[in-house]
Amino acid sequence: MKITKAIIPAAGLGTRVLPATKAIPKEMFPIVDKPAIQYIVEEAAKSGIEDILIITSRGKSEMEDHFDRSPELEAKLRAGGDSKKTMLDQVVDVTKLANITYVRQMEQKGLGHAVLQAKKFVGNEPFAVMYGDDVIIGEDPCIGQLIRAYESTGLKGVVGMKEVNPEDIVKYSSLKTEPLKDNIYKVTDMIEKPKPGEEFSLFSILGRCVLPAEIFEILENIPYGAGGELQLTDAMKVLACRDGFAGVDFTGTRYDMGNKLGILKASVEVGIDHPEIGEEFKKYIKEVANNL
Repeated sequence: MKITKAIIPAAGLGTRVLPATKAIPKEMFPIVDKPAIQYIVEEAAKSGIEDILIITSRGKSEMEDHFDRSPELEAKLRAGGDSKKTMLDQVVDVTKLANITYVRQMEQKGLGHAVLQAKKFVGNEPFAVMYGDDVIIGEDPCIGQLIRAYESTGLKGVVGMKEVNPEDIVKYSSLKTEPLKDNIYKVTDMIEKPKPGEEFSLFSILGRCVLPAEIFEILENIPYGAGGELQLTDAMKVLACRDGFAGVDFTGTRYDMGNKLGILKASVEVGIDHPEIGEEFKKYIKEVANNL
């Protein structure tokens, strides 16, 4: 079945980047001239996703405003003629990326709880999950890589994965894998936030997955896990152990937008390649580096 739906959990409080997130959702932090959430929606659209549900929470209406039409702004840009046409196109095009709807997660009880909010939206179809913290930039859209793996392997689901530093594995998940082909693996077990010595490997789920609709029934019946939260990893573990998942060691660069250093890396690395300011920015970076 073709995958045309994606959900973006974006209800977190962003405590790792306070005080900025007291008033500004971390998903709206700019990477040069676009907010982080736009990069994720663009990735989905390039991968054939048509319908997107963004899981929000109180105080995050800026995301809705960003993907909505802005008649006053558009009229002002249109009145500027040819000199403002590029900006007008950018403002209008962002509203046409996909059919975007929103639902609020009333309480933040974990990623699994957030995904449960999408049960009616998904129905009985397989769907993509794109973590709102994770911007992944590359020539081949990350979620598109996972969708192709889902279609080619016939396994129950797919996770996007990368090896992380040994000292960081306790912050993420750990996957038990065996090679299938190229950069695709079979995942037969997983654990969320393993204690030292509990990890299967240094492969961890980072930011993207494709899931069957039966994940909702599992989420409704498993206990709350690490951190007292309903963990999506625990639900995926049930399917992985029973039927096997695919894991894609995806290409592209991941930026953790819930982390101060991740935000800075995204701005610098995207800025260097930006068609408008890239060359001038490179000169500036070199000047700064020479003074370190």
